Amino acid sequence: MTQKIGLITGGSRGLGKNTALAMASRGIDVILTYHSQKSSAEAAVAEITALGRKAVALQLDVAKASQFSQFAEEVKLALNANWQTEGFDYLINNAGTGIHTPFAETTEQQFDDMVNIHLKSVFFLTQKLLPLLNHGGRIINISSGLARFALPGYSAYAAMKGGIEVLTRYMAKELGAQKIAVNTVAPGAIETDFGHGLVRDNKEVNALIASQTALGRVGVPDDIGPMIASLLSEDNRWVNAQRIEVSGGMLI
Repeated sequence: MTQKIGLITGGSRGLGKNTALAMASRGIDVILTYHSQKSSAEAAVAEITALGRKAVALQLDVAKASQFSQFAEEVKLALNANWQTEGFDYLINNAGTGIHTPFAETTEQQFDDMVNIHLKSVFFLTQKLLPLLNHGGRIINISSGLARFALPGYSAYAAMKGGIEVLTRYMAKELGAQKIAVNTVAPGAIETDFGHGLVRDNKEVNALIASQTALGRVGVPDDIGPMIASLLSEDNRWVNAQRIEVSGGMLI
């Protein structure tokens, strides 16, 4: 049986790292990207290795589409050097940052940053990596519960995630001939350092979200990473072009 390999952007910390570890625990080798925290990426590689799986960390700034062709070459070299293969099986477009700014105060630069990081990157990075993605592979694009419900201050970020959800359906339609399934996973509010740790560290915000969630608490990374990894299993091979929200029943 051929060893499965997954590539996850932003896999050195937070939700991405949790997903990378969940993938490894299910027998998947991992290529993860990091923006600037090389030590965190190396630590994540060490944790994956401790689980008995192979891992490689590559630097990537998803805001710079001009780097994607070079990055694809680096992935190709890493696959050859570490696995003696030319392709990988799973792509998880996870990397991103958030802003919390009222609509009326959002600057054009902030908006453009969100476009580049969350929408343009997924479109063109996937495009550049597509020749390396094995026939029958999977793509998971990370969205947000904020694309369904509206909370003040997230208009620019959420608009990009709405775009991702539409893009996912088009990708599923066009990549079906290669037997590649494409889905969106939309986490609800999670206790991580995302958005400067607002949900995790602000007790009032945390309590408010918990009160609006059917299961009565805020999400943690372990609620999300294993779910994403499970979506890659053969049990879910017929799930395609779907938006799956993982929020504990937030704002229903």
